[in-house]
Amino acid sequence: MSISNESRSRIKAIFEPIALGMGRLGLTPDGLTLIGFGITVAGAILLGLQQWLVGGIVVFIGGVFDMFDGTLARATGKVSPLGAFMDSVFDRWGEVIVYVGIIVGAATDPSSGSDAVVMLAAAAMGMAFMVSYTRAKSEGLGFTPGTGMAAVGVMPREIRLVILSLGLIVAGIGGDLLILEIALGIIAIGATITVIQRILHVRSQAKSAATTSTK
Repeated sequence: MSISNESRSRIKAIFEPIALGMGRLGLTPDGLTLIGFGITVAGAILLGLQQWLVGGIVVFIGGVFDMFDGTLARATGKVSPLGAFMDSVFDRWGEVIVYVGIIVGAATDPSSGSDAVVMLAAAAMGMAFMVSYTRAKSEGLGFTPGTGMAAVGVMPREIRLVILSLGLIVAGIGGDLLILEIALGIIAIGATITVIQRILHVRSQAKSAATTSTK
């Protein structure tokens, strides 16, 4: 399971009319980045208050905003290195804050028996960071330029967002954090596999480059 760059382009095309509408209201790509981050922070606060259902919905909405800023930038010709930097940094920042919200919410609710949620959320957060780090480091060293690395691996950010949001929402509806534990476990394992896949991908590219240079 992975999302190809072609699939990403088709999904983003769906959001283009909405993004352009926001642009006509005077919003900029950087403004949408900050709005999405603010929504995500609000969702994380709700999670810290054990509002799993509402928090999960808000976190998902904040994640969807990630589609809007880049789409608006491309549609209006405002793509820039600074904008890409802002988008990437606030995406990672928001994801970390969501996991912190889950950890705080679970740790301050002793009646739920949620030690497993705390540990799994920490593991998922760490491995999600590693997924992003392997992409950033590989692209910084010249491997898989552009957005190629985004399509490598079974657990990119979009899939993590969907699994986490569903886990939170279902846990909120059922009042049982077991579903959230399962979702966090899937993310932690899937992200670990993704890191390994990206390491092997870069290793393969490095070997190919070395072979080419010796010919």
